[in-house]
Amino acid sequence: MSLNQRIETWLQQTRSAFEHGSHATQRPFVTLCFAQSLDGSLALRAGETLRLSGAGSTKLTHQLRSLHDGILVGIGTVLADDPQLTVREWNGRHPQPIVLDSQLRLPASARVCTASGKRCWVLTSQKMTANGIDCELLQVADNGSGQVALPSALQVLRQRGIRSLMVEGGASVLTAFLQARLVDALVLTIAPHVLGGYKAVGELGLANDNPLPRLAPLHSDQLGNDLIVWGALDFTAGSA
Repeated sequence: MSLNQRIETWLQQTRSAFEHGSHATQRPFVTLCFAQSLDGSLALRAGETLRLSGAGSTKLTHQLRSLHDGILVGIGTVLADDPQLTVREWNGRHPQPIVLDSQLRLPASARVCTASGKRCWVLTSQKMTANGIDCELLQVADNGSGQVALPSALQVLRQRGIRSLMVEGGASVLTAFLQARLVDALVLTIAPHVLGGYKAVGELGLANDNPLPRLAPLHSDQLGNDLIVWGALDFTAGSA
């Protein structure tokens, strides 16, 4: 069985277990999927783009997109990368594109609005109009700090038929999902570079005497020059 097949089978089994759990009717199954350097950096500096993944890892990312109902990025990723969030390197369906944009900064020219043929959903906490942007605004609760409350956002997505959600970034979004413990699975590409740059995951507010999130069990394999690490994320088992 190829690496791609192994990860797909694992993801389907992990999602099936989630669907039989207590959270299944409240929110989608959430997979974090991103690439970083050996030292945990996404780019040299915040707001910049740096392609880290090799061709095989990019193909795997597009395969994973096709296995999820929705794909979510933050507005920072849209402004920096202008991604399409489509399945181009794999034979599969496009997921529903979703942008987390609390202040509604999405530009009308963003490719995410048109690339997949699906109308982009924008999760926002602002009572605003789309201002000519061809997208659907989904207003959700504020978390008290000017950002979209993630539990409320995920509830809305589940109600709209999103049973599985792939979260690709950027750093503030990855960190927010981990802080909120709203991650069920992780697929991480580690590129063979040392950047000393902008970190993929920020401060999580963890304490030494509390359980540390970990992959349990942890899986890994090499794909081209990249290392792929994947597993279900456990927030309760600790580090032992």
